[in-house]
Amino acid sequence: MKSLAAIAAALLICGATSAANAKGCIKGAVVGGVAGHYAGHHGVLGAAAGCLYGRHHAKEQQEQERQRQQQSRVNGQGKL
Repeated sequence: MKSLAAIAAALLICGATSAANAKGCIKGAVVGGVAGHYAGHHGVLGAAAGCLYGRHHAKEQQEQERQRQQQSRVNGQGKL
């Protein structure tokens, strides 16, 4: 039951983020909540940490994609 509450809390935290960040947050919160629950009944803490990591990872991927697109324009290729 606490895991469900942790996931619900993480989803509420994610509500104010953009689409890409929310996607990373939700995935991270689910994984972090489960891991935190099994690591010592710290599902909420795990969900929050997972959300932060998921948002960070999603931003990194988005930035890498932006750089690839920018590089292809500079090289005149237009498409990958």
